[in-house]
Amino acid sequence: METYLIKTGFFKREERIKNPADFKKLFKCGKKISIPGAKMYFLENSLGINRVGFPLISGYGNAVERNLSKRYSREVYRLLKSHLNTGYDILFLIFPGKDSFNSRCEQIRLLCQKAGLLKEDASSIASE
Repeated sequence: METYLIKTGFFKREERIKNPADFKKLFKCGKKISIPGAKMYFLENSLGINRVGFPLISGYGNAVERNLSKRYSREVYRLLKSHLNTGYDILFLIFPGKDSFNSRCEQIRLLCQKAGLLKEDASSIASE
């Protein structure tokens, strides 16, 4: 499976959601998109950049599985972020299951496509 993703450099600190109040606001007020194995909450921000968080549900395996899951999610987002519209706070909530880079890539791409966050020129990427 080809990923059709572009390397976009580092995943910068200002692109991360760290404040617990921001997480609560997204869970309470954000729009929710669901697919099997993952959910995405998103809300417009006034920053001009996307901020993203990767919370895991309680009971998600051991520390090694949690860290691997977050690492996959961060890497897929980093590669996909050049194809996303900017100005959103986004949470990707991943559930336990098959963890591989390709499955995570498909999950996050599908969530962004369903939410309408992909840029117009990236619509062909989402369908492949």
